[in-house]
Amino acid sequence: MDEVWEPHARKLAGTRRRVGAGGLELEVVGGTPVVRTLDDGVIEVTLTHEDGDGSGTAGRDVRVSWLVPCTRATALWTPLTSGAHWIPAAWSPPRPASLPKGAPVASLVGSGDTGLCTFAASQIDALLGAGVVEETGDFHCSVQASGALTVRIDTSGRHFARCLADVAAWWGGGETYRIPDIARMPAYSTWYSMHQDVAPERVETQAALAKELGCEVVIVDDGWMTADRARGYGHCGDWEPLSLPDTAAHVERVHGLGMAYLLWYALPIVGRDSAAWKELEPYLLRRVDFLDAGVVDPRYPVVREHLAGRVTRSVAEWGMDGVKFDFVDWFAARDGDADETHPPGPEADCAVVSEGVQLLLAEVHERLAAAHPAAMVENRQPYVSPGLWPYSTMIRATDCPLNPTLNRTRTLDLRLIAGPLAVHSDMLMWHPSETPEQIGVHLISVLFSVPQISVDLAAQTVEQREALSFWLSVFRGHADVLQLGALEPSRPELCYPIVRAHDGACVVVARYAPLPVEVPAAGWSRLLVANADASASVLLLGGPEAGAEAVVQDARGRTVWSGLVRLGAGSTTVDVPTGGLLTLTAGL
Repeated sequence: MDEVWEPHARKLAGTRRRVGAGGLELEVVGGTPVVRTLDDGVIEVTLTHEDGDGSGTAGRDVRVSWLVPCTRATALWTPLTSGAHWIPAAWSPPRPASLPKGAPVASLVGSGDTGLCTFAASQIDALLGAGVVEETGDFHCSVQASGALTVRIDTSGRHFARCLADVAAWWGGGETYRIPDIARMPAYSTWYSMHQDVAPERVETQAALAKELGCEVVIVDDGWMTADRARGYGHCGDWEPLSLPDTAAHVERVHGLGMAYLLWYALPIVGRDSAAWKELEPYLLRRVDFLDAGVVDPRYPVVREHLAGRVTRSVAEWGMDGVKFDFVDWFAARDGDADETHPPGPEADCAVVSEGVQLLLAEVHERLAAAHPAAMVENRQPYVSPGLWPYSTMIRATDCPLNPTLNRTRTLDLRLIAGPLAVHSDMLMWHPSETPEQIGVHLISVLFSVPQISVDLAAQTVEQREALSFWLSVFRGHADVLQLGALEPSRPELCYPIVRAHDGACVVVARYAPLPVEVPAAGWSRLLVANADASASVLLLGGPEAGAEAVVQDARGRTVWSGLVRLGAGSTTVDVPTGGLLTLTAGL
């Protein structure tokens, strides 16, 4: 392998070796590789530094890199939140992954959604490089970590979603995780509908209306811990329920409506206006002046004890059902910072920030479980590391208000590598005058996740409420296939214009562009086609040589047509309104 210009790469000491494995020429630095074949086109490469013992404690980096021909390539899939799966150049900065931010995985996708090269590290803290070599047209991949490294490389050419699902299974290692069924049910969030202006009566009003429409969880966001409504974070840190007086009684009333209750925390942030500032200011990772706050350093036991004690009160004292964590990624190093490596003070009990984060989350998890065995924890992009799975229940797409395309790409990206966790959409909001059809589009855009609703439900028109009620019933009635079925999103470079999921009995297809829908010849008894495109003309291709009963519903759930559809070798067209649903029942 010729030298690749990587101006941002960390320079490593150690012997460079070339090893042929799985049809690839691997270049390794700092250790001797051990290669295992896992399947056709799938290998696992393990490196341990020459001075190490396999525990990763040697403190010196090892690295593996390789080239693949960049032919038929269309996208580079990563767990980044931009929604743009563009192919970078090899001289682009490598992407760090750590417990508080990112995940060590990437996939070069080719035409036909094939996984040309999907690779991942088992180490949580790793540095991934990926990009086109301008001189040759090859695609250069590299993974680097401290002390020891195990990398899975998949060049099998299967659907890239299948390759990523196998990465998630590899990370999971056969472990089982407790995810309550309610975590996969529609939720109501107060953020976009109330922002910081929360109060018990407002929360209870929205919770009651949300329950009627099909939600099972209410998530109270920022504002509950302060009487200030200026959208700042200077009041974070004490976590006293200033806007939710008589908190336990309020939570009991929400429970009486049949709704579970989660409470928001900006976990690493302590504001200058809090009483905690004086105590915790000596233990800051960094100051954030524009937020009038700072990020605390979890390497200190005093920090972890403060945060764990304040967070778990919501469940242990107030009777809530879990917590929503925000800003966990702020524990990670920011651009230009060196706080992941600068030495902590003498009161710290670990050297690395990621280790402190893990200790903090483990302590919170233990205390929450002791108070409520089914307590839920919501995390958010970009803290998507598999190292967080033991301490999490759900993972939400990061903020993209009134942006159905970005909400779609982010929820689908999460589904591909979230493993056991329930994937939630960013909160859905729309203008008060929005049409039921466009509300249907918003909901279809997050069809393969758990929708979070965040509008004033009392202000919705009858038609808007009908659209909400109808689509939430679809989410609830088909949760198994939508959230747990085999997922096949197509064309990541085009923001997934058509997506399908199936579980052996039911197939669900969401159409976001005027594209034909391929009907499987067998393996289904019911097929749903959700139309989020402005074109109502849905072309069905293929299918079994038989008739199917068809029902077309508009965005409000009203039946606008029903009849017999002939499937088979040819094609047929069915009009499905924007924001509407076609349901086919096979076997006629």
